Amino acid sequence: MKHKIFILFFLGLFLCLSFSACESEQSVWRIGVSQCSDDAWRTQLNREIEREALFYPGVSLEFKSAHDDSQQQIKDIETLVNDGVDLLVVAPNEVSAITPIIEKIYQKGIPVVLVDRKIDSESYTAYVGADNYEMGYQIGQYIVNRLGGQGNVVELTGLSDSSPAMERHRGLKEALTESGHVNLLATVDAGWRLQDAEQVFDSVLTCYPEINLVFAQNDRMGVGARNVAVRRNRSKDMLFVGVDALPGKGHGVELVSDGLFDATFIYPTGGDCVMQVAMRILQHKPYERMNLLSTALVNRENARIMLMQTQHIETLDGKIELLDKQLDEFLLRYSSQRMFLLACVVILILVCVLLVFVVRAFWTKKRMNAELSARKTQLEEQRDQLIELSRKLEEVTHAKLAFFTSVSHDFRTPLTLIADPVEQLKQSASLSKNDRYLLDLIEKNVTVLLRLINQTLDFRKFENGKLELHLSSFNLAQGLKDWTEAFRTLSYRKHIHFTVDVQEEANGKLYDVVADPEMMERITYNLLSNAFKFTADNGEIAVRLSAFRKDEKPWIRLEVADTGIGMPEEQLTHIFESFYQVDVHDSGSGIGLALVKAFVEMHHGKIRVDSKEHKGTTFIIDLPSEQEGVLNPQEKRANLLNNLKEGAVLAADQSEVHIVHEEVTPIPDKEKETVLIIEDNADVRQYIRMLLSGKYNILEAANGQEGVQQATKHVPDVIVCDVMMPVMDGLECCRILKSELQTSHIPVLMLTAYTLEEQKIKGYECGADSYISKPFSANLLKVRLHNLLENHRRVQNFFADKPAVQKEGLNQVDQGFISKLRQLIDEELGNSEVSVEDLGASLGLGRVQLYRKTKALTGYSPNELLRIARLKKAALLLSTSEKTISEVTYEVGFTSPSYFTKCYKEYFGESPTDFLKRKSNS
Repeated sequence: MKHKIFILFFLGLFLCLSFSACESEQSVWRIGVSQCSDDAWRTQLNREIEREALFYPGVSLEFKSAHDDSQQQIKDIETLVNDGVDLLVVAPNEVSAITPIIEKIYQKGIPVVLVDRKIDSESYTAYVGADNYEMGYQIGQYIVNRLGGQGNVVELTGLSDSSPAMERHRGLKEALTESGHVNLLATVDAGWRLQDAEQVFDSVLTCYPEINLVFAQNDRMGVGARNVAVRRNRSKDMLFVGVDALPGKGHGVELVSDGLFDATFIYPTGGDCVMQVAMRILQHKPYERMNLLSTALVNRENARIMLMQTQHIETLDGKIELLDKQLDEFLLRYSSQRMFLLACVVILILVCVLLVFVVRAFWTKKRMNAELSARKTQLEEQRDQLIELSRKLEEVTHAKLAFFTSVSHDFRTPLTLIADPVEQLKQSASLSKNDRYLLDLIEKNVTVLLRLINQTLDFRKFENGKLELHLSSFNLAQGLKDWTEAFRTLSYRKHIHFTVDVQEEANGKLYDVVADPEMMERITYNLLSNAFKFTADNGEIAVRLSAFRKDEKPWIRLEVADTGIGMPEEQLTHIFESFYQVDVHDSGSGIGLALVKAFVEMHHGKIRVDSKEHKGTTFIIDLPSEQEGVLNPQEKRANLLNNLKEGAVLAADQSEVHIVHEEVTPIPDKEKETVLIIEDNADVRQYIRMLLSGKYNILEAANGQEGVQQATKHVPDVIVCDVMMPVMDGLECCRILKSELQTSHIPVLMLTAYTLEEQKIKGYECGADSYISKPFSANLLKVRLHNLLENHRRVQNFFADKPAVQKEGLNQVDQGFISKLRQLIDEELGNSEVSVEDLGASLGLGRVQLYRKTKALTGYSPNELLRIARLKKAALLLSTSEKTISEVTYEVGFTSPSYFTKCYKEYFGESPTDFLKRKSNS
């Protein structure tokens, strides 16, 4: 009976919902939009399509973005068609890849509207977009006029197989050709992306010392090119012209208005036109097949006006969207009220039937209560057992902490016996520079270790209730100025703007306090040590002291603010817990802030923290000005406090937070191999540099992100990488290096403080070639590096007589690179004009990157490989055909028979003529 009632209830509710849905049902057109990417220009286009769709009730839109991946776009189009769209709007990523699927869809009878880009076929319904050839021609005329009829131009194009890139290039080239004196130095494919533009333009600047104007086929690539020019101090020597002219922060119109671009050309989105054409097709109304949108120049003269007009239009758009949202809310409210009324009717009918079950439920509940009572008794017994287990666990934990405290005490004696002999050795006048550096390194790390032990012991005293306040009366403002001076030298070295701001005292006694001066000093050291540790070079750190009244009593407020890396919001509630670390990849014990909180609470104060990732952190401490208790006379400063101060400064200086930027790299010795050291600890980096600098060229990076950039730019012979680092750890760094074509061949030696097998397994899964555990032996490090380089040399003979054997020494990425390079060389044997730049462009690499990677893998430069392949092909032709030496010379790509003869003799040990004579005699 119970089941029947529930079935009746849900059946009534279903009928109610179905009735409401049937009344609101109406015909719907489904339009699928397949975008090739998701940049700002296409976001604007999608918004315009959505806004125009508001004028056509019953239209639903489905957007998909391929993220510049042609295969993904093909899948998106097939998905939209399978979902049953009535019309397809497509911006093809690449002409050759997308044309077949568009033709297939069009032949099925589904209308296709091309937007922005075309295909290599007439199998589409309509096109909406600019005339890219005409736009390229207008831009070319502007460049000719802007340069006064003569100059050097570099063009950054989008994907080479996309129709806008091809058509704009043709228009530009024709206009420049007509001028006669404006040279198009280079046309490079930057794939419509800022990062790709930075990479290829860096190579262009290296090749061409004189560039008057850079034309980028969209504003993003122009920004990338200008970023590189700024870093190379060449931005003032050239003009930048882009395409898109989007409004908004950092887009084309603002770039022109701010003087960063000379000009940009409007590339109209036309989202409203797309929607209008699509609806005319669906409604079987007349429409234009080719809908060409106009372009216009935006320069300093009209950029400001365009910004004002755009802001006004955006305001009006916002009002329209708000009205549409309010209308939807009113309709939704009406529908909800109507459904609620129908539901109430159904519920009233069922209430009477449900009352029958109330009595039955009462007796059922009574029976269940008896069962729950028995279960409760059982749970109470289990709770008592858990309490007993918890008590035993707490006893074990206290025993472990007591043991740790005892061991920490025992550490002080050997550390003292290390520190004092080191100090005496440093006084020797016969020490070499290298010996003095090693002694300084030992002394520095002994100081850091002593500070850690002292803080651990103090925190243990606090937990046991044995840490006491030693109150004195002193001026906190003066003390704060004295304590912060310890960090002044560090601020100069790291180029950090370090300020100490004390609110003015009205009577000179505003900051006279009764507190424990040693604890206040240690609070200052710990907070400043953290601030300097996590603040990058050229950052800011501010210490502020102020006074206020609370509950009619004087209080003081100490603030330490920095512009460092900050912390995520979910971590802020845990940072004062003992042994807690915000990021497991950062160094540190996690006890410093817990000790600060303990000292503040002993002074009956409060501490809080405000922080945002990548924005900085501020610690705020509020304390009563006077603590109750017996005053102790000022005691002589203890050596322990000196150690804590020095240790805090050294701990802050050991780890570095780097912002990745372009650095000046010393000219390497070409006879030496290059080692890249990726390590966040400056002392460890310096120590490894000292060990290796005599035999290798050395590059350095302070974290994985900077290491990837250095490796991509310089392509070293081997990499030494730490596992635990901020910003990007060593495992992620190794994974990226081994997956990138430019760096996949470089051996990676990992340094780790962890000895767990799981840690090493993760490293090897990421592509690491070898592991060394910290602390490491200098000789072991040198031998491991030597062996890695020797093993790597064994795969350099891939082009020898037995390539299948050597190929086993290469990873999958390098095998693909070698195979493709070999195929390109075979295809270009007869092309005497092919260059290293042409081979690199086909492989997606710059000239320098191609040279270094090919040399590292094969032992030959690209030109040498090409020449060897040509000579081998020539030898084959001479031995198997009746062709003359001249015919063979030109067939294999040599431009001169004399040069061919010279190269042939050098490689085979005999001239072609001698070979033919020997052939005829045999």
